[in-house]
Amino acid sequence: MPAERPTIIGNIPKLPAKWATIVMPFILSGLMSGIISFINMLRNLGWIDGFMNLWFHNWMISWAFAFPIVLILLPLVRKLTGKLVDLPAPNSPK
Repeated sequence: MPAERPTIIGNIPKLPAKWATIVMPFILSGLMSGIISFINMLRNLGWIDGFMNLWFHNWMISWAFAFPIVLILLPLVRKLTGKLVDLPAPNSPK
């Protein structure tokens, strides 16, 4: 009998580990673009009628730009981080 894969909710299986390089930037770009767009809209427009619908629409547009930008810039950010931070080698004890 094959080993059961871990699940997220119900019978939905977790993604393989290789997907972490896409899932993490996807979630992070969504959170950041949502928070930033919310704060900017609230500061510029105040709490107006229809604010949440307008914000959600603008957030989705922001996220559509943020996610690919994060994917493109992530290797550069990792390289810059390596120059600023003394990171251990990938397979060495910490």
